[in-house]
Amino acid sequence: MEEMKPFILNRRQFFFLSGIFGIHLLLNKSRIALAKTEKEETMTYQTKDYNRLLGMEGFSEPLLKNHFTLYQGYVTNTNKLMDALNQMLKDGKTGTPEFAELKRRFGWEFNGMRLHEYYFENLGGKGGISKNGKLYQKLTESFGSYEAWEKDFKATGTMRGIGWVVLYQDITNGKLINFWINEHDVGHPAGGMPILIMDVFEHAFMIDYGLKRADYIEAFFKNINWTEVEKRLLLHKG
Repeated sequence: MEEMKPFILNRRQFFFLSGIFGIHLLLNKSRIALAKTEKEETMTYQTKDYNRLLGMEGFSEPLLKNHFTLYQGYVTNTNKLMDALNQMLKDGKTGTPEFAELKRRFGWEFNGMRLHEYYFENLGGKGGISKNGKLYQKLTESFGSYEAWEKDFKATGTMRGIGWVVLYQDITNGKLINFWINEHDVGHPAGGMPILIMDVFEHAFMIDYGLKRADYIEAFFKNINWTEVEKRLLLHKG
């Protein structure tokens, strides 16, 4: 008889499976009916169409389509969790462990949805940042020069680990700061407005670039939609 080999999960597989099975088990245990007909179901959040990005230089169609599918999963789970939590509130089950776990999970799914929307929407541009624009001016004020900001942003993106690199604007004084966000729902600065989002989870680049994350970052910079990014600035902050 062959000796059975131990079943070992890596970190990514553990979080994926624990999230999927955790939500499934908790919802079943609570006996919350999430299955609805299309006619009955009113989705709070709708999946956005980013097919305009197909054909973007440096991003293959399989990479983008896989990424779109992953994003769609976050939208679906965000809606399911909102429905479940609202039902538990109506049923007086807010003091239960099930409610607590679903509430904690909600931040992961919601931010997974919203961060991907920011990411896709700040892609698809052609040409570099306008040196006459407000964003260029603010980056220079905050980092000393645009080049210093770009060096810091790229260096943050090449750090070991998975997560996001986010250029935030402090809403109290308008200052721009680069942050490393390890998980969707962990590490976001209070009072920060996301200006530029770069996904550095493996799914964002490994199909095309393997372990060459720096090459992916260069492709990302070639496709930044600077016009969209500048719209996110808090222009009233002087």
